[in-house]
Amino acid sequence: MKKPFSVLYIDTEILAIDKPAGVLAVPDHWDPDVPVAREMLSKDLGKLLPVHRIDKDTTGVLLYARDEEAHRELNRRFSTRQVEKTYFAIVHGEPEHEAWEVEFPLRADGDRMHRTIIDTSNGKPAKTRFEVVERFRGFTLVRALPETGRTHQIRVHLTASGLTIVADPLYGDGVPLMLSALKRKWKGDAYEERPLVARTALHAAKIAFQHPKSGARLEIEAPLPRDFKAALAQLRKLCSP
Repeated sequence: MKKPFSVLYIDTEILAIDKPAGVLAVPDHWDPDVPVAREMLSKDLGKLLPVHRIDKDTTGVLLYARDEEAHRELNRRFSTRQVEKTYFAIVHGEPEHEAWEVEFPLRADGDRMHRTIIDTSNGKPAKTRFEVVERFRGFTLVRALPETGRTHQIRVHLTASGLTIVADPLYGDGVPLMLSALKRKWKGDAYEERPLVARTALHAAKIAFQHPKSGARLEIEAPLPRDFKAALAQLRKLCSP
């Protein structure tokens, strides 16, 4: 498989890749110039049918069905909450609790910025469980376990919790995480400094489900990407509580 995709799992029914940042799962109508994973992969692998999506700048596990029967069965399992999804996010802020749940209903494309909004009247049910993995001064590594799959669900539910994902341009400040912002006595050249993380710091780490044909349980994992690991290394070094 050609770069930039790493294949995490493949058989005759399904394909799972480790999607990099800056790539769409399927085409959208906002930016036709953004590369699309499905189109790039289809050249070598034939028809691929999406069963879920992750945002353009989210990295990690992305799953496609390779035939209609697998597509129907996976869609059914996603819609009936039979698929376990695990994400990691680096957020601004320090949660009060070690674990909590958010169940605000969500409506996609709800404002002028095309953001998902909390809408108790017309929103669709949405639930996310959150767990603190590691704390730093001013930042937290959070595990997100979404039970539904609404657009931008994790990002909105974190914002509702008083937390924003590092470098999130829609729900946070969009400012890249820089070493100079963490290091008190920074002596580098600000003009040449490269960000630790320059995109929404959200990673789809694992997906677990029953295979649509054999019924065997699959757990597919994607390692943390380089920018995520670099940010965590510096937070551990410079922002330990």
